Amino acid sequence: MDTLFQDILETKGVTGVMLLDFDGAPVYQKFNSSQPRQLKEKNWSEFIACLHPVQEAEVVFEQVLVYITRVMPGFLFILMDRSAPVALVRLNCNILIPSLNQPEEKAKGFGRFFKKKKKPGYR
Repeated sequence: MDTLFQDILETKGVTGVMLLDFDGAPVYQKFNSSQPRQLKEKNWSEFIACLHPVQEAEVVFEQVLVYITRVMPGFLFILMDRSAPVALVRLNCNILIPSLNQPEEKAKGFGRFFKKKKKPGYR
């Protein structure tokens, strides 16, 4: 997962990435500096329960901005400074979300050669 979040973590002003499942349990956490102590001790289940109707949100504090978006495994939290380029972070998240929502399928044998390609817009 480190390679998936590499572009986001390298963005100027981004301090960390957290991926929490729908129960509030951490799936992935990576911080550019040491993890804040408040985040280690936080029980996220109540906060995640409030986020269920939300697709994406930006939460602004005094010194920290948190971008939250819903993905298939749960919610993705991007922690950043107030000076971070939010538009660039959102763009990187929009590029990243399809790879998080669809697990990788590995075809075995001759199946990988005869795999049907899905046409956009058709089901």
